[in-house]
Amino acid sequence: MARTRTFTTMISIPDPLHPALVHFPIVLILAGTAVAVVAVFLRRWHLPWLAAGLMLTGAAGATVAAWSGEEEEESIGKLSASAEQILEEHEEWGDRTRNLAIVAGLLATGAVVAGRSPKIARGLGIAAAVAGLAASYAVAEAGHYGGLLVYQHGVGVSAPGAAAPAANPNDDE
Repeated sequence: MARTRTFTTMISIPDPLHPALVHFPIVLILAGTAVAVVAVFLRRWHLPWLAAGLMLTGAAGATVAAWSGEEEEESIGKLSASAEQILEEHEEWGDRTRNLAIVAGLLATGAVVAGRSPKIARGLGIAAAVAGLAASYAVAEAGHYGGLLVYQHGVGVSAPGAAAPAANPNDDE
């Protein structure tokens, strides 16, 4: 007999969601920054477009990651004073990352739009690369503090054996 699955059993949403979401904007922001920097030195028509797309997508991802972090914070519970301070730093650097990525994305988009005015486009491209470098630094700091929360303070880590769901006897049919 064929098994049928509902949509919710086919697509499992990670819990906690925040750690699963943060890696997308990290990669997109770093890649967008690299492309924006290369676009400053190599004048190829597609590089500003690629930088703008990566940066804007990274900014959108950073916005979702910041939202998910706010949601997760409500379920953390009581933290030590040092863990609370690290959480605040992580949150502040995450907000900076989001804001700088938005600025970099808008500047990179401006460079694309101003493509017919080479001096303006170049200036906006340089500004986008600088903002991207700042966003890259901010995302590294946010990741550092997030790592401290997890690996030094155990925030968001389940007790051994608690993370594994009970086996479903119907899965082997």
